[in-house]
Amino acid sequence: MGTESEADKVSQRLVLVREGIAEAAAKCGRRPEDIKLIAVTKFVEKERILPAILNGITDVGENRAQEFTDKFDFFTEHGLIKHFIGVLQLNKVKYLVGKADLIQSVDRPELVNEINRRAEKLNLVQNILIEVNIGGEEQKSGISPEALPELLKIISDMSGIFVKGLMCVPPAGDEESTRPYFARMRELFESMKTYNGRNISMDELSMGMSGDYKAAIAEGATYIRIGSGIFGPRDYSKKM
Repeated sequence: MGTESEADKVSQRLVLVREGIAEAAAKCGRRPEDIKLIAVTKFVEKERILPAILNGITDVGENRAQEFTDKFDFFTEHGLIKHFIGVLQLNKVKYLVGKADLIQSVDRPELVNEINRRAEKLNLVQNILIEVNIGGEEQKSGISPEALPELLKIISDMSGIFVKGLMCVPPAGDEESTRPYFARMRELFESMKTYNGRNISMDELSMGMSGDYKAAIAEGATYIRIGSGIFGPRDYSKKM
């Protein structure tokens, strides 16, 4: 871990990802700089994250509140923009509000209420994305597309939350099979712009991971979340 050869691997993977972003953007007439790359650091040690930072990574994403907390000082020291992208339990909100630059996985009224309560108590506004279960999968988190307008209506009366857009994790698959879900997300995202207001602004669409980010870019993603494409396969036996 953290050896020169490992650092080289991370650097080489980053080159390939950035080339892939540029290629996908060119195909759909977009600018690569309009697509923000989040390095997903779940189960990745700080020593392996550092080469990515040295190669220009500015945004990192964590899936677990405990791991986010453990790495918070390291992320802050290196000036990184910190995203929380995993399933969020109510009792973990206190660890993220005011520390995560963007909580991407907000999907239900109870969670919205707790984030708002914590943010108001700290006298701050927490930026979030609403996670949509675009594939209607029972085992996955995310609000249904049909329930999204009502959740936005609830949030519109809150002072401690700012909605910056939407996020999704489509059913697992390759570029071809996931693209229809990304297309549906883009349509939903565009339709929700009618809710833009004091604390809602549909500017960001977070979708696409290592295996399908090019399809996500083709359908309008502004954030893509890449883990194994940068750091290689995760070793789940070394959970932090």
